[in-house]
Amino acid sequence: MSLKDMTGQKVPSVVFHTREGDAWKDISTDELFNNKKVIVFSLPGAFTPTCSSTHLPRYNELAKEFYALGVDEIVCMSVNDTFVMNAWKADQESDNVVVIPDGNGEFTEGMGMLVDKAELGFGKRSWRYSMYVVNGVVEKMFVEPQEPGDPFKVSDADTMIKYLKPDWTAKESVSIITKPGCPYCAKAKVLLETRGYQYEEIVLGRDASTTSVRAITGKTSVPQVFIGGKHIGGSDDLAEFFKA
Repeated sequence: MSLKDMTGQKVPSVVFHTREGDAWKDISTDELFNNKKVIVFSLPGAFTPTCSSTHLPRYNELAKEFYALGVDEIVCMSVNDTFVMNAWKADQESDNVVVIPDGNGEFTEGMGMLVDKAELGFGKRSWRYSMYVVNGVVEKMFVEPQEPGDPFKVSDADTMIKYLKPDWTAKESVSIITKPGCPYCAKAKVLLETRGYQYEEIVLGRDASTTSVRAITGKTSVPQVFIGGKHIGGSDDLAEFFKA
């Protein structure tokens, strides 16, 4: 296996065949990259373990921080068809990331990242990598080491954001259980936002039930806030947490 470093070079010129709703839409690399600052992370396949548990979710989680640093778009690419990529994005609820199907592997091959995964029954797939592309030119690439298996050491979102902002430090992950129309939930979300925290919102009646809240927290009221694996409590508890 011989991978290519495209740093300083223009990305390959390719047209991607994508599906939006019930219509086909062709997207060219010019549309994706011209006059933009774009992060691309490419992975072996949608719905595969590392891609679903870590790679895509973390880029989606940090998207607003990337945008605050001047990034225009975050693109996830894989040698999959558009139906698979769209279904995966919906399953992952990754609204902050654009998924691009490189179904024929043309872009991946042009990047020198097309590898043979025949032993897994995958055929030709993308090696895992990420890159920062400015106006169609690759400024920086993070290519996973050529080791057996599926290494995941350098193409992650945290490595990319530290390249763009070397003094960046990660905030702990936050989840908040809410319900529609709850003023205390709105207050808690404002508290989190003013402190610069991104959060996952779990909505009662859609994502969870009162039984879930009672089982997890021992309480029935909302909001219930969790930071870095620690149960903080409601909006007043959150305010006290930040004071401390």
